Amino acid sequence: MEDYEIVYAADDGFAPIMGVSLLSLLENNQDLENLRVTIFDSGISNENKGKIEEVFREYNRKGPRWIKPVDIQQKLSIDVKTDRGSLAQYSRLYIQDYFGDDIKRILYLDCDTLIVNSIKNLFEIDLGTNIIAGVKDAFSKYYRKNINLSENDMMINSGVYVVELNNWRNNHVESKISKLLIAKKGKVQQGDQGVLNCVLSGKIFTLSPDYNLMSIFYEYPYDKMIKYRKPVNFYSQSEVDEAKKNPTIVHYTSAFNTIRPWFKEATHPKTQEWIKYYKISPWKDIPLKKDQKKGIKKILFNMYNLLPDRLSLWMASVFQIYVRPLKNRIFS
Repeated sequence: MEDYEIVYAADDGFAPIMGVSLLSLLENNQDLENLRVTIFDSGISNENKGKIEEVFREYNRKGPRWIKPVDIQQKLSIDVKTDRGSLAQYSRLYIQDYFGDDIKRILYLDCDTLIVNSIKNLFEIDLGTNIIAGVKDAFSKYYRKNINLSENDMMINSGVYVVELNNWRNNHVESKISKLLIAKKGKVQQGDQGVLNCVLSGKIFTLSPDYNLMSIFYEYPYDKMIKYRKPVNFYSQSEVDEAKKNPTIVHYTSAFNTIRPWFKEATHPKTQEWIKYYKISPWKDIPLKKDQKKGIKKILFNMYNLLPDRLSLWMASVFQIYVRPLKNRIFS
């Protein structure tokens, strides 16, 4: 019988959001009998753990395996910086010791995903000699320079990816990850995502975008998205359009001008899809959060929405294509 090993990583702040993702996973994959979930627990409260266990009982599933993740700073004896999020993101890079040799493949999912269709195909795709599989992220060539990639190298988003564990082990990936973090003194552009793209360059299988429909796919029409991000070797409009018609995983990534569904002011086009699962979750009585943009982020957000579309898109693109990677390069 096929094993379907799923991995999440969260702290207590994201536990309810992960809970909604887990509910959607179990709801839309009821035919996958041997589905098992491992959660790398970076301080999830007993209350939230209890609610997550409740979700599994509702679907007559064995509860998740809770793992205390590696302390990356203690392991490497360096101060590790986060480009975004918390240090919990690095726990998913040290996975091989938690799975036996009989487990061939795992699927990692970010907490802010919604699984709206079967993930079975992700365990059947032939990855060949590749180590992981993921969906291309929309970043310009300038980001690549900061993580030792050439201008045309592929960059994937690390919110959804498949790991071929035998290839991972045989290529000593975790040792290479440690060496990179030490060489970079704990500061890598885009954190775990930058690490994966750098270490695994040339060993990444490209998935269809329907497996990781990030906010950028919904934020702008295709032509404006290309102008805004200038991604390298990206998907065609037909590929993106088809993925949006038949999504498998919607990924509510943070975006400059899109507010995610767990905020009262949500603007994401797929907000109601997320709310549907939230309303049947054990967290349904907990009020949605209030968006907390502050300082320069709030000023820029307000400016963006006040300016004419053409000018606001130009300003956002200059920041995204040139300024942000330059900032990363200067302060890395």
